[in-house]
Amino acid sequence: MAPPLLLLLLASGAAACPLPCVCQNLSESLSTLCAHRGLLFVPPNVDRRTVELRLADNFIQALGPPDFRNMTGLVDLTLSRNAITRIGARAFGDLESLRSLHLDGNRLVELGSGSLRGPVNLQHLILSGNQLGRIAPGAFDDFLDSLEDLDLSYNNLRQVPWAGIGAMPALHTLNLDHNLIDALPPGAFAQLGQLSRLDLTSNRLATLAPDPLFSRGRDAEASPAPLVLSFSGNPLHCNCELLWLRRLARPDDLETCASPPGLAGRYFWAVPEGEFSCEPPLIARHTQRLWVLEGQRATLRCRALGDPAPTMHWVGPDDRLVGNSSRAWAFPNGTLEIGVTGAGDAGGYTCIATNPAGEATARVELRVLALPHGGNASAEGGRPGPSDIAASARTAAEGEGTLESEPAVQVTEVTATSGLVSWGPGRPADPVWMFQIQYNSSEDETLIYRIVPASSHHFLLKHLVPGADYDLCLLALSPATGPSDLTATRLLGCAHFSTLPATPLCHALQAHVLGGTLTVAVGGVLVAALLVFTVALLVRGRGAGNGRLPLKLSHVQSQTNGGPSPTPKSHPPRSPPPRPQRSCSLDLGDTGGCYGYARRLGGAWARRSHSVHGGLLGAGCRGAGGSAERLEESVV
Repeated sequence: MAPPLLLLLLASGAAACPLPCVCQNLSESLSTLCAHRGLLFVPPNVDRRTVELRLADNFIQALGPPDFRNMTGLVDLTLSRNAITRIGARAFGDLESLRSLHLDGNRLVELGSGSLRGPVNLQHLILSGNQLGRIAPGAFDDFLDSLEDLDLSYNNLRQVPWAGIGAMPALHTLNLDHNLIDALPPGAFAQLGQLSRLDLTSNRLATLAPDPLFSRGRDAEASPAPLVLSFSGNPLHCNCELLWLRRLARPDDLETCASPPGLAGRYFWAVPEGEFSCEPPLIARHTQRLWVLEGQRATLRCRALGDPAPTMHWVGPDDRLVGNSSRAWAFPNGTLEIGVTGAGDAGGYTCIATNPAGEATARVELRVLALPHGGNASAEGGRPGPSDIAASARTAAEGEGTLESEPAVQVTEVTATSGLVSWGPGRPADPVWMFQIQYNSSEDETLIYRIVPASSHHFLLKHLVPGADYDLCLLALSPATGPSDLTATRLLGCAHFSTLPATPLCHALQAHVLGGTLTVAVGGVLVAALLVFTVALLVRGRGAGNGRLPLKLSHVQSQTNGGPSPTPKSHPPRSPPPRPQRSCSLDLGDTGGCYGYARRLGGAWARRSHSVHGGLLGAGCRGAGGSAERLEESVV
């Protein structure tokens, strides 16, 4: 009976332990060791009584709820150096006894709010060596009270869930080194009374805000063990903001200053306290005086210099701090924008720049010019019609009769660069101070504003972009009832239209060609007239020369066979050979290169002037033979 019993025991043992793994049952605890087994997924037949499960150095890519189902007794889970890219929601939902979770050396890009839900007693969480760029704010909520060791080093984190980390009272070690963190919120570690090691090495921190945690250890009653703080490898800006850290009594480390230029490269702890200085703010430029028309946008600018960069604030004419609202926006760079100005916005505004070294102020005067029709709400035609947006929500029972079916705002007579905006008078409503047209095109997202008096119901838009799509809205501005009240705005309607495409270039090119042809024709007529005049002068001169001295040929030779030269015979005078007809291409002689029309025409004028000069000279100087040769040379 012994051999069958042995086989039964072996079979039961093989069923309890996955085939590629090694199982150890030591001290009434089961350990399943599956490291370096080439696994592509978590083995499905792991004993649910396992206390320690090691799956490191495999090729697991994803984790889900079925992988660790009913493993309530698991204490240590190691998934290091796999290829995990995704963790499903509540993948560790049944691991209520888990104390240590190793996920380092994987390919995690983000952690959702439900990725780590379940292990409510987790104490050690290792996530180093991943590609984490985002961690959801509630990712650590299930183990805030129990976590003691958190390692997020060697990732791509710019922001971490500071609120969750700051609420971990049992946290002893926090590793945030080798990330992309460029700022720490003030008081982020104020509640971490048990923290003994904080590693911020090799981030992008230029400064550290004062925190009670960093000074812990100087008071022996509060904490006998000082905090081990590492922040080397950061581009520290050594100014007065880091003077508090320089005054802490701690051993020298490898921290160096990256700026300002005078301290760059020097060891942080070797720089004297007197050199940790700041520069007070200085207003470099600002708007001194601004005049705007009522209803237009007002932009007040203020730029300040300082070390550190100053914080900008604006104080209005009522001596109150100007904050962001539906009609005013204060930007961090010192720009204040008021969307729709009214009479109550006029006055003096004060720009305030502050930093730890001091503050600087500058005053800006805003003047709002009243419109000619401002406040004439009772004038005929001074009330806008109902908007097409509100018309859809109304019924005929709310007013007199039925609403018009056509939109309240229309754009007609659209050309390539203009369009006519029109709107109806509508039914009486709130008093209208003026109308404001806002529009922009698909070519430029910048809003353009136009102010229209309350008595007008048409406006011609000009200088539009050809072939562009435009969105236009019409607003009605109501006058303020008191000096400190704001101007009320009411949307009347919007319209969409497209401008016509630009005129094709071929028309302009055709006109250019026709103009050039006409120029050539006129020039040809002038040249022909000048040629006729020149020929007439030459013929007249030749006729006068034949009356006094016969025209004869000179330098005439003939070819012989070696005999004596025959006596030249006299010949009757012959008429000059006919001149070759010139083509209409303005053949002006040897033109080896390509010349422009202006240059060829200039050459023609020069040759014609020489010809006329030669003809006149030949007619005036009537010598013997020279006159005939000069006359022949002058013929062109």
